[in-house]
Amino acid sequence: MVMIKTILLFALVGLSTIVLIPFGILALILNLAGFRQFTSWGIYQIAHGWGWLLIKLVGCKLTVTGREHIIKKGGVCFVSNHGSIFDIVLVLALTGRPVGFIAKKELAWIPLLNVWILLIGGFFIDRKTDRKSIKRAISTINAGIRRIQSGGAMIIFPEGTRSRGQGLLPFRPGSLKLATQAKAPIIPMTITGSYDVFERDGVVRKAPVRVAFEKPIITADLPPEDLRKNLADQIREIMEAALAQEN
Repeated sequence: MVMIKTILLFALVGLSTIVLIPFGILALILNLAGFRQFTSWGIYQIAHGWGWLLIKLVGCKLTVTGREHIIKKGGVCFVSNHGSIFDIVLVLALTGRPVGFIAKKELAWIPLLNVWILLIGGFFIDRKTDRKSIKRAISTINAGIRRIQSGGAMIIFPEGTRSRGQGLLPFRPGSLKLATQAKAPIIPMTITGSYDVFERDGVVRKAPVRVAFEKPIITADLPPEDLRKNLADQIREIMEAALAQEN
């Protein structure tokens, strides 16, 4: 029964991605015609509803705290741990506003998925360390910074990859540049239990999932020295305390 549910859910995800493509194409056309603000709202409503639909169908026991800390308007960065692919579903459903993210370049080659990543405000980054790749990565980061400075929201996963149930991994150097260079408020966000929903044993389960939004950190008020050396440690301590409280 659990395996049947898993197959049906993945079939639904694939089917919904295909069915919604005409809306994506229309959104791209409207963007080119200058209606970016309108299409951003419409795409968010679709993504938000899709996220909640998956949460309901999975049947996970969801607990959310700290939603009063979410900044509704203006540029902002959410900074979250990353245990599972299900985290993106939670972000779409719970942040209360359109949120873009930076995805690995390999996802740009997956048909349909690549279109939706771009439409919800995502960017693709090349993680290679040769000169050309680094130059392209810097360009991607700058695009994210401009999105925040124009009043948008982005989410950062500073671990750089999914932890897959291993706890909080080390933060990658420079992982907070989106927020610090945009001088945007940071909202630490912790997710527990998402790895148990699917990835632990490859089938969908009704695992308890907890999402906590913490008080914003106003980076514009921090001295440059703190931005360079102390901010990552401060955010990590907040996350570790929140994760320890949940366990």
